[in-house]
Amino acid sequence: MDESSKTLYVGLDVHKDSIAVAYAPEDRGAEVRSLGAIGARQCDIDKLIRRLESKGATLVFAYEAGPCGYWLYRYFTGKGFTCHVVAPSLIPRKAGDRVKTDRRDAMTLARLMRSGDLSAIYVPGIEDEALRDLSRGRDDAMQDLKRSKHRLKSFLLRHDVRYEGRANWNPAHLRWLAQVVCPTPPQQIVFQEYVRAVTEQQERVQRVERELHEAVKGWRLYPVVEAVQALRGVELTGAVILMAELGDITRFDSPRQLMSYLGLTPSEYSSGERRRQGGITKAGNSHARRALVEGAWAYRYPAKVSRHLQLRLEKLPAEVQAIGWKAQVRL
Repeated sequence: MDESSKTLYVGLDVHKDSIAVAYAPEDRGAEVRSLGAIGARQCDIDKLIRRLESKGATLVFAYEAGPCGYWLYRYFTGKGFTCHVVAPSLIPRKAGDRVKTDRRDAMTLARLMRSGDLSAIYVPGIEDEALRDLSRGRDDAMQDLKRSKHRLKSFLLRHDVRYEGRANWNPAHLRWLAQVVCPTPPQQIVFQEYVRAVTEQQERVQRVERELHEAVKGWRLYPVVEAVQALRGVELTGAVILMAELGDITRFDSPRQLMSYLGLTPSEYSSGERRRQGGITKAGNSHARRALVEGAWAYRYPAKVSRHLQLRLEKLPAEVQAIGWKAQVRL
């Protein structure tokens, strides 16, 4: 290694209990070297930093975004180092490369960071991530509630127990469930457990939503959350989910870039004079995209200010109200 190198680009392949480490000197002709694997505790990170600092170069770290989150990014930046979190889907890969190991992944990160071929993702602040975790916790609760309802309905269908009402899970349906009697005691126990699971999940959703609505009031982006509710079909919960996933929207240079992040741009297969566009790519943030898709159902109908929307608009400046109406007319 060239000891006179000014910068060391350090690639980290991060896992729950271990981190594979490799570094690339600033000189592009220099060899990328592996340092093997270290532990994933903070004391192991400190040892790595001391070992690399002994080479007398500026350290720049990079690792792939994944289940280990952003604590490592915050740990490095808190110590004054530059650190990049990279989207795995944006890492260039050779078509014929069929060998994947932790060591090779770390070396690839170091080499690509040195050549400037890595794209760093946006890392939310601690407060922003906390609201995002809360909104995703609400989404998890909703998914668990949906599964519980499906299990109950499947059980009833297997035994030809049918509800003749118009809508499921309204008060009339719940009263009907309370009167259902299964053929045998074991089946009645199973049925009651399914009903209880639905009730518990409903209470869980309500608890998380209450906490979400309370926590957002002290959030730095709360004024934006209120403004977004000027859009038809976007109420408080949807607005919180959207802004918790997007964070600071001023980081997007254009609406097109924002739509690309959300996976709402059309896919395209074009060659020569032939141009063919397909459905949306769905390559972006699925949580924010789902909130927008749910809100978009409101635009099936002609532009109108409903009573619920009017109550939200009364709290907003006239300029924001005008933007919301313009969106309705356009869509």
